[in-house]
Amino acid sequence: MATATQEFGKWRSRLWPIYNHELKKVIPMVLLFFLILFNYTVLRDTKDTLVVTAAKGSQVIPFLKFWGVLPCAVLFMLVYAKLSNKLSKPALFYSMVAPFVVFFGLFAWVLYPFREALHPTEFCNTLQGVLPQGLQGLIDVMRNWTFSLFYVMSELWGSMAVSLLFWGFANDITKVKESKRFYTIFAMFANVALILSGRFIKWASTSPTILNSADRWQSSLNYMMGIAMSAGILIIAIYWWMNKYVLTDPRFYDAGDQKKAKKEKPKLSMKESFMYLIKSRYLGCIAILVMSYGIAINLVEVTWKNQLHLQYPNYNDYSAFMGGFSEKTGIFTILVTFFLGGSVIRKFGWGKTALVTPVILLVTGVAFFTFIIFRDGLANAIAMLGTTPLMLAVVFGTAQNIFSKSAKYSFFDPTKEMAYIPLDQEQKVKGKAAIDVVGARLGKSGGSLVQQVLLGIFGTVGAIAPYVAVILLAIIFAWIGAARSLNKQFLGLTAQKDDEKTQPAGAQETAPAAG
Repeated sequence: MATATQEFGKWRSRLWPIYNHELKKVIPMVLLFFLILFNYTVLRDTKDTLVVTAAKGSQVIPFLKFWGVLPCAVLFMLVYAKLSNKLSKPALFYSMVAPFVVFFGLFAWVLYPFREALHPTEFCNTLQGVLPQGLQGLIDVMRNWTFSLFYVMSELWGSMAVSLLFWGFANDITKVKESKRFYTIFAMFANVALILSGRFIKWASTSPTILNSADRWQSSLNYMMGIAMSAGILIIAIYWWMNKYVLTDPRFYDAGDQKKAKKEKPKLSMKESFMYLIKSRYLGCIAILVMSYGIAINLVEVTWKNQLHLQYPNYNDYSAFMGGFSEKTGIFTILVTFFLGGSVIRKFGWGKTALVTPVILLVTGVAFFTFIIFRDGLANAIAMLGTTPLMLAVVFGTAQNIFSKSAKYSFFDPTKEMAYIPLDQEQKVKGKAAIDVVGARLGKSGGSLVQQVLLGIFGTVGAIAPYVAVILLAIIFAWIGAARSLNKQFLGLTAQKDDEKTQPAGAQETAPAAG
């Protein structure tokens, strides 16, 4: 009986490693993260639905990411840095969240209803007659500029609310010992938010009330932006409540800890980051991993979303599909993380675990592009299955995205962070800063730039598919090569660190003399 009770206690501590007195701190943090990610999923799926359906294809996405999201993200970071020097942390938090809440309400009830008057349709029609077909995506960015603005703001919400505000806040008020228990709970509820937001999107796109309205998409948009605004207001309220009632409790927060001297993260320019990564083969391999994932997922997503538009050409159908996609991604990620996440690394080691994500992208990417490129020749065989090449391409693209995102959260992110462990403190700090500058930015914009060049040459997303497939293979093979090289270096550095720990004091000084 005692053994059974002990086993139950162990399982309980693994699933819910929180003490009762800590609930006052953990529950509002869980709610804060849940609401931020709920909004993130609703906004992400809505922005794709808007721009892809309005442009009648995904050719608009590479231009939006490169010419819209990238410069606005840089501008936003400059504004954030300026405000962080002038405002208190609570004031900074409120001033960052409030404009997004206002904008999403403004979009649903002002910008979208008056889109016909606001969009420069005639001017863009003139441009379309003059410019080459490959620039159709850029024209669509201007033609539907309010949708493009919504897309940019939704992207910024992800990087601002998740990375800067929530994790910045969590790292400020959470002790190292607490983080080992709290952060796993945060991650679990992140995927729950994905599931519930996906279900909400499906309901807001397909419910009888919506389908019977005069303007279905306007009604869906009102529901989704209404919930986004409500969640934004709750986010501000929870943050205020924590500052007033939780952070004033010395059990949960010690302001004195924040005054202790900390080694600041260096601010490296793009050139300095490149030079730092070039000098270190180890850090260069980590940067290749980060860039490869960003480029590869971008290359596949644009082609997949173009197939989605062909299969679901109207707003509500596309939105409902994206809601189901988000729900399935959340469920699958929870299952993979729970059953395989840590055990794969423990059983197979760093090297094989690091190869899981590129191999999954390789297998599913090849299957996806095979159906895209050879769909006409496979039509008869696919008809025997009771489906169409287009639907099968959508299914393979969906599976590819679900598997790759789950692999990222369960295998890619943990192995990437583990790779920093054997490095000395200076390499950890400067290396991570350099990879954030180079790897993250090039990873996000590299795929878009490649697609823009191909679209300029070949004209349409369908026409560039074979070339995208070849580039994807090259990126993944470079990724696999970098992972294998990094594994050898990782094992060598780890062994060296272990030897240094077990080596007797003074041995390093006496060893050369013995030779």
